[in-house]
Amino acid sequence: MDLAVQSRPTGGLPGIRRTVLAYLALTKPRVIELLLITTAPVMVLAARGIPNLWLVLATLVGGALSAGSANAFNCWIDRDIDRVMNRTKNRPLVTGELTDRQALAFAAVVGAVSVAWLGLLVNWLSAALSLFAILFYVFVYTLWLKRRTPQNIVWGGIAGCMPVLIGWSAVTDSLSLAPFILFGIVFLWTPPHYWPLSMKYRADYHRADVPMLAVVRGRAVVGLQVVLYAWATVVCSLLLVPVAGMGVTYTAVAAGSGVWFLIESHRLYGRAIRHADARPMRVFHASITYLTLVFLAVGIDPLLPF
Repeated sequence: MDLAVQSRPTGGLPGIRRTVLAYLALTKPRVIELLLITTAPVMVLAARGIPNLWLVLATLVGGALSAGSANAFNCWIDRDIDRVMNRTKNRPLVTGELTDRQALAFAAVVGAVSVAWLGLLVNWLSAALSLFAILFYVFVYTLWLKRRTPQNIVWGGIAGCMPVLIGWSAVTDSLSLAPFILFGIVFLWTPPHYWPLSMKYRADYHRADVPMLAVVRGRAVVGLQVVLYAWATVVCSLLLVPVAGMGVTYTAVAAGSGVWFLIESHRLYGRAIRHADARPMRVFHASITYLTLVFLAVGIDPLLPF
């Protein structure tokens, strides 16, 4: 039973605005933004040019709804640990802006709308991939892996890779090797993106009894794993060159940004083994910039003649 006091916003426009913002917070907009960055460029690559803009819009809206549903379910399931973590103590189910029932109903309705939206306006393969992403994130990552294994973010990250497949299938109504290479980039990128964050908030995860790698192993081990996954990510990104026939622009951006990502990862490891300030957020922010640059290049490269 939920022991937290669940206050309700007062009436009037300020109260309505707070409620709307609380529902929006359940969806974790910043996470959605990062997922959508990988969707639109993939659609350009799949079309080998500018795809139908209404199709792009429909796919992005459906993808945002799908991710928002999964994130809202995550907030509902994890509301107990959110209350003991400083990083999540302002989420709406902790503050009482929304009730548990409201959050659960919202997550279910948004999820159903996302699948129907993609099925009716895009295609049913994209809708099926969206449904798989929601179910995987909720049942495999949040309910099964997150509180049981330090490999939670590795395999749980599969859900975050699905926008790549959704974007490709939206254009082609099929899947091939190229989108799975793109899937692999995001899959391998997720651990070196998230583990530095877990290093910074190690005390939070320890307090919540969530066995993130930074909680159960030392900083040197985490740093080494970040380096290994960063190398695998960069190598996978270069596989797209022969598989998808990428040109000079993508090759240069993937290689150049990849070198920078690797340097930051090695610096993290070097500071960790020297017992210095690891500064993990440098790698966290570098990873976001790296992925953004790579997928921008994915979308720009097919539009250029070289």
